[in-house]
Amino acid sequence: MRRAQLTTALLVAASLVLVGCGGGSDSSDDQKPASQKVAGSEEIASTWPLTGLPVTGDEDAEKTYPVLVTKMDNTYSSSPQIGLSKADMVVEELVEGGLTRLAAFYYSQLPSKVGPVRSMRASDIGIVSPIHASVVTSGAAGRTIARIKGAGIQFFQEGAAGISRDTSRSAPYNVFADLTKIADTAEQDPARPDDYLPWGDEKDFPGGQKATKIAASFGGGHTTNWTYDGKGYVNENTYAADGDHFPADTVLVLRVTVGDAGYLDPAGNPVPETKLTGKGQAMIFHDGKLVRGTWTKDDLDAPIKLSTKAGALTVPAGHTWIELVPAANGDVTFTKK
Repeated sequence: MRRAQLTTALLVAASLVLVGCGGGSDSSDDQKPASQKVAGSEEIASTWPLTGLPVTGDEDAEKTYPVLVTKMDNTYSSSPQIGLSKADMVVEELVEGGLTRLAAFYYSQLPSKVGPVRSMRASDIGIVSPIHASVVTSGAAGRTIARIKGAGIQFFQEGAAGISRDTSRSAPYNVFADLTKIADTAEQDPARPDDYLPWGDEKDFPGGQKATKIAASFGGGHTTNWTYDGKGYVNENTYAADGDHFPADTVLVLRVTVGDAGYLDPAGNPVPETKLTGKGQAMIFHDGKLVRGTWTKDDLDAPIKLSTKAGALTVPAGHTWIELVPAANGDVTFTKK
């Protein structure tokens, strides 16, 4: 139903003459296709939906495949993680035992090897639904699969073309995905995905307090540490392979409510579920500064909106790592040097 509605909307839109430049807008009404013909056959480039960065050269932001969100292990056993440097955006979420898992978003680039790929959670519904992304996963508990299917989310699990095991690694940390092969069979709405965040220009980012070191604690089991090096944010305790680190321009912390997914993992641990709806505290770390604000998300497939007391807030275009830190027992600390 959703895909049919989108296709109809595109046919209507095709009859209109669109003039303007995509990206950098708070309103989804202002989003444009990958490029547009204007007077004199001049072509105006659009922006990538997961970074807000301009599309350059002969690239096209309207792909034949959807955003592919790969669930990646984030423990020592996953070392080294492969493919993070090619991700457009990463979301870190809480899983059982106080540990975290990564949802790595791929669209502008599709690497031939990413992983280790692990199972999905019900938390992923609110994470991937705003842009109708597909999930690449090793599998999931039966009730999670039922909920993912009920939300209309396409997913690819072990057994699908492009997902295989690396015999040089130990299970379950040996599942890897070739996203170029998965893209060949993935269904895609014939349109550029919506912007995941409200992207803006560097000059529009408000001045904030100095903050060069960040510690995002997920409640006793795991803390992700970041340092601003003058160019971007370096994950000090990453498990990524050397030279394959995610190039974070911004670290966006959303304080979220975490509930119980209603079942136990094989080790007997309760499985948490991040509730990515409603509103909460937001902390935007960019250019060595912190700006505090509020995030809102009306429902599971609604976009994330950011604001301060002064009004709507945009995120400078670039690669963003989103930390979904529990509001109840998580913590975020930072230092000025």
